Amino acid sequence: MMDRIFLGFCSLLLVFFIPADGKTQALDVSALQVMYNSLNSPSQLTGWRASGGDPCGEDWKGITCSGSSVTEIKLSGLGLTGSMGYQLSSLTSVTYFDLSKNNLQGDIPYQLPPNAIHINLALNSFTGGIPYSTSQMSDLEYLNLGNNQLSGQLSDMFGQLSKLNMLDLSFNSLSGNLPKSFASLSSLETMRLQNNQFKGPINVLENLPLQELNVADNKFSGWIPDKMKNIDDLETEGNAWSAGPAPPGSEREKDHQGHTSHGRISKQAAKGGVIAAIVVSVLALAVILLVLFARKSSSSHSSQFLDEEKISQNRPFTPLVSQELGISNISLPNDKEAVVPADADSSEHSASIDINSLPKADSLNLKPPPSDRLKSFEDTDIDSKFNSSKSVDSVAATTYSLGDLQEATTNFAESCLVGEGSIGCVYKAKFSDGKVLAVKKIDSESNQDFIEVVSSISKLRHPNITEILGYCSERGYRLLVYDFMRNGSLYNFLHLSDDYSKPLTWNTRIKIALGVARALEYLHEGCSPSAVHTNIKSANILLDTELKPHLCGCGFATFFSECSLKDDVEGYSAPECTKQSAHTSKSDVYSFGVVMLELLTGRKPFDSSKAKAEQYLVQWATPQLHDIDALDKMVDPALRGLYPPKSLSRFADIIALCVQVEPEFRPAMSDVVQSLVRSQRG
Repeated sequence: MMDRIFLGFCSLLLVFFIPADGKTQALDVSALQVMYNSLNSPSQLTGWRASGGDPCGEDWKGITCSGSSVTEIKLSGLGLTGSMGYQLSSLTSVTYFDLSKNNLQGDIPYQLPPNAIHINLALNSFTGGIPYSTSQMSDLEYLNLGNNQLSGQLSDMFGQLSKLNMLDLSFNSLSGNLPKSFASLSSLETMRLQNNQFKGPINVLENLPLQELNVADNKFSGWIPDKMKNIDDLETEGNAWSAGPAPPGSEREKDHQGHTSHGRISKQAAKGGVIAAIVVSVLALAVILLVLFARKSSSSHSSQFLDEEKISQNRPFTPLVSQELGISNISLPNDKEAVVPADADSSEHSASIDINSLPKADSLNLKPPPSDRLKSFEDTDIDSKFNSSKSVDSVAATTYSLGDLQEATTNFAESCLVGEGSIGCVYKAKFSDGKVLAVKKIDSESNQDFIEVVSSISKLRHPNITEILGYCSERGYRLLVYDFMRNGSLYNFLHLSDDYSKPLTWNTRIKIALGVARALEYLHEGCSPSAVHTNIKSANILLDTELKPHLCGCGFATFFSECSLKDDVEGYSAPECTKQSAHTSKSDVYSFGVVMLELLTGRKPFDSSKAKAEQYLVQWATPQLHDIDALDKMVDPALRGLYPPKSLSRFADIIALCVQVEPEFRPAMSDVVQSLVRSQRG
């Protein structure tokens, strides 16, 4: 009798731990079945079942096993919907858990795989907060919850995560002060907190071994600790930092000061010190006023004005802010094709963009600035001639000292190099106040007057055209200063996207095309006289944090010599453009049509890896633009069929007009703008 009971008990154990039809542990099978149902039983999860099945013995998509245990779940970018289920805590052998880049919603489950080392749930639509059970995952090394809809304050839950190496909470709506337990993240090298609503100081991070820190676009205040200014990759812009060095009485020094040799200063003594300080300050102010009054009475009229040039060389860094664009993060063009794109993986994601064949400044032929330095640069009665002897103060851009730019770029060190082009290099400049800008160091030997070029292009004012913030012309250096854009270029989004980049939706693609079209309409028809860009390409279309396009590269082809231009191997140039001087507004329209083809197909204008008949995008795509069936097959697969057919057809019609071989048959950009507006309506 006892033997039968024992055998029966063993049979029950076998049924519970080993499914009848395979070798996978029953708890793992059950958890995956719950997940499958919670994900709305998606067809893309081939091999998965709502009941039964053997994940380790069969081919379940995204599942890796070791023996009878599930160890990895990789389901990134599959368009999954729903939630992850409620049995994830049963997956005790799972170390790698990745469901990023899907459409998952609701709160993140309270229990995640408890022994996970790598968790990536980025680029979904999760709400709520970070589950507190994460605080017990002591083996966790990688946690990415960026680009969701998380909100609320962070709990003080990070004390046991000493192995955590990468933490990404960027692009959420998290708020409040940083938790004190962040100080326990003794292995943390990468932290991304940008685009949240965090506030207060960041001193809790100052002793971490960080190599990359992004706290941009929050509500942080106070001072950036000196220790943190040596972080290799530091982004701090878009916060309410206090200016200048931290005073002795700042919050971060209160624990180290305010003591006498006999202990803490008494309240009476402190009160007396304050009163004494006030009295001394009032007396000092009175003396200063008397001295100034005496100087004013005895000096000539001209001596009443301070030397503005000396002030500009010694004033703290205060970059000019565009009234139209606001403060955006704009990277500069360069010749490199590889990119580390925001902000999301390195969400600095500074783009490497080609700066070859940029337009000539004299092709813009804009009105020169006034010779009278007291006149507004926007005055209409401007002298028609401008020469290098005129004051640089007439240029509508801020003058930066060479010393400030050298300090911000560590004397143009290779570690600050963003990219290298035919006319020079681009450097990332970090200033003492936390601001990050980009500096283009022009090495061209062009005889064109540098100040004249800056004067011309600084007059361009359009919300879809990048703007020069400043310049420097000292001791043979010719430097241009721009905002630094972490989102990089349209080229990056279409061709170099990574785990941190969401694909561009159809509506976003139309908005990008419309923004660039309006910029070109302004150049062709809004300037007096009209201007030609000459180098329209997706690498010269920069995207801000809201994916609004900004056309860069206007005005610098003057630094290229005609003989230095190379044959077009990128697929953007119009057939008639065999040399730089052949560019016209109609060739701009052609190049813009090629960019629209990129937006439509997701393909590069020239791709040597394709079959010979498909290498040049225009040649391959043009015959198919009016074929509905062929058009559907041409659309960028990243769109997953999510586009209005009528809007797609109109978009293709515009492209067909723009890329016509004969320049005279191409439309004006004002007509293109109107057509894109109609296309946007579907």
